[in-house]
Amino acid sequence: MLLCEAGRINEPLLELICRNSRTPTERRGDLAAQLACHRVGEQRLVELAGQLGHQRVAELMQALLDYGERHMRALIAGIPDGRYPFSDSLDDDGFAGPLAICVSITIAGEQATIDFAGTAAQCRGPLNAPRAVTESVVLYCFRCLGSADMPASAGAFAPLTILVPGGCLLAPEQPAPVAGGNVETAQRVADVVFGALAQALPQRIPAASAGTMNNWTFGGIRNGTPFTYYETLGGGMGARPTADGLSGVQTHMTNTLNTPVEALERQFPVRMRRYGLRSGSGGNGSYRGGEGLIREVEFLAPVTVSLLTERRVGAPYGLGGGEPGACGRNTLIAADGSVQNLPGKCTIELETGAAIRLETPGGGGFGDQERKRA
Repeated sequence: MLLCEAGRINEPLLELICRNSRTPTERRGDLAAQLACHRVGEQRLVELAGQLGHQRVAELMQALLDYGERHMRALIAGIPDGRYPFSDSLDDDGFAGPLAICVSITIAGEQATIDFAGTAAQCRGPLNAPRAVTESVVLYCFRCLGSADMPASAGAFAPLTILVPGGCLLAPEQPAPVAGGNVETAQRVADVVFGALAQALPQRIPAASAGTMNNWTFGGIRNGTPFTYYETLGGGMGARPTADGLSGVQTHMTNTLNTPVEALERQFPVRMRRYGLRSGSGGNGSYRGGEGLIREVEFLAPVTVSLLTERRVGAPYGLGGGEPGACGRNTLIAADGSVQNLPGKCTIELETGAAIRLETPGGGGFGDQERKRA
C-alpha cells in the first residue's frame, strides 16, 4: 500500500496508521516529516540531473560504487588470510534461550566470506533479525576497519559474500516477529563478527561493549490523555587494545542519544531518583571496559512498562585475557519499598509510586594485566 502516490497523500491510509498509535498526533507529524524529506531529495536529484544531464549523474553514481568497492578490497587485503570462527548467544527471546549466533569469516586475498551457519533457528519472541539487518551489521563491522571516507554504498558489499541459512534467527521466514532484531540481535551480530575479526587483527579490535540498547517503554493515561515514551540507555564500551572503554555510551548498532532528565520529568508523570554511572561494571584488564549506567525512575501515575534488554545472563566478553563486563540488571521497586528482580524481557503494570531501576552492562576488559580501580 502506498502512503503517497503521484504526489498525493493517501489520507485514509494515513488515518488508519495514526489510529493504531497511542499518540496519533505525534505519528502524523513523524510521517509528514519523512514525506517532506523524500520530496526534498527528489527535488535535489532532479535539479542535479538538470544541471549535469542524466548520463553524467549515472556515471558519477557508478564512480561512487566503484570507489566503495576499491576501499573494501584494500581493507580486506590487509587482513591475514585464514578462517576465523566465533560464537556468542542472546540471553533469550522472552520464551526460551539462550539463542546461539555463530559466524565463520574466511579471508582470501581481497575477498571475505561471512558464514552464519550454526546460528539458532528463528524464535517465537521478537528477536528475529531480517537478513537486511544482518547484512548491514556485517558491512558496519568491516567499515569500522576502514578510513572515514569509505562510502556506505552497495559497492562496498561487492567483495563480501554473506551466507545466512534460511529460517534461522538472522534470516527468518514469515511470519516471524522482528521488532527487536534491529535493536538487540544486531548488537550480538556485531559482537560475533568483531570477535572473529579479533583473531585476525588482535591489536585493532576492542573487547565486547554492552551488547544491548536496553530498550524500555512506558505509557498510560493522564487526565484523559494517553501518553507513551520509548527510550534506549547506553552502557559500557569495550576496552580497546590501547585505551580504556568509554562509559555510559551507545555503541555499534545504534544512533540514539540521552534524554535529559528535565525534559523527561516535564513531559511525563515521572521522577528521576537516580541517574549515573554504574561503578565497577567494566571488565578489568590492561585496559578497563567502560562503565554501564544506573537509571531509576519513579512513576507518578499508573503505567504499563515493557522491557526489551539483553546481556542480563551472558556477559560482554573481554579480549586478550581481559575480564568480561558485568551483566545488566532490571529491578522493580514497589511503592511499599519491596524489591523484585525482573527478567530481561517483560511487560508489567505498575501503580503510582512504583519505580524501575535499570543497571546496564559494562564493557569487557582488554589485556591480562589487572589494573586496580581508583
